[in-house]
Amino acid sequence: MRPNKIKTAWEENRAAVNVFLSTPGSFTAEVMASLGWDGVTVDMQHGVNDYSDLVPMFQGMTRYDPAPMVRVSWNDPAIIMKSLDAGAYGVICPMINTADECEQFVGACRYAPRGYRSTGPIRAVFYAGSDYHDHADNTVLTFAMIETQEAVDNLDGICSVPGLNAVYIGPSDLSVSIGGGPGGDQRTSEVMERIDQTLEAAHRHGIKAGIHAMSAEYANEMVVKGFDLVTLSSDFRHMMGGANAMLAATKLTRD
Repeated sequence: MRPNKIKTAWEENRAAVNVFLSTPGSFTAEVMASLGWDGVTVDMQHGVNDYSDLVPMFQGMTRYDPAPMVRVSWNDPAIIMKSLDAGAYGVICPMINTADECEQFVGACRYAPRGYRSTGPIRAVFYAGSDYHDHADNTVLTFAMIETQEAVDNLDGICSVPGLNAVYIGPSDLSVSIGGGPGGDQRTSEVMERIDQTLEAAHRHGIKAGIHAMSAEYANEMVVKGFDLVTLSSDFRHMMGGANAMLAATKLTRD
């Protein structure tokens, strides 16, 4: 089976670097996949993508080696299984607040007897290899998003769910859930305390921890803390940032 580059990074004892794709299009996915990421994640939660966009975006990534990932819109077994059948090598599931919710999520990603995923990897077998069914459970990564105080309160139960590979912190929602403001790269003591709790719980239970970052500076801080995966914003944010910087640097007067 084709290897998962994020797992390879972890085996090499380094943090993996990921990016979100918020905008649909196979060409954008192809370009971003060519840049050397460990993972490239199609965002179907807050991005303007749906399943009909996911498949051609995965096809655009195929010639390159980052792990094709998806953030699904919700903890819904139907879209989780369809995304895996399309070739997703990792699923990031939002708003996992309890061990029961995590079990439902992980179960949808694993074949029996470990879970209840239905067999039928219609595209995955072409992307991954004819031995997909034999190795999928050990190759596909499961990330439960920790985004609320309820989830922080239930970390031990969530992190103990068999088959969960990692937790993934959404700093903006985590801040909002405790009465703070939205936005990435949260550094308030209240949010950082919960980020540290999540990282510690994950490692104590033998699983990995990832976090969303809006800047390389914040991502570097999180890697130093011990995070195993950092997401460097999204294609949309990179496009906006690059265009704004170039526009601001262009002088239109002749004096």
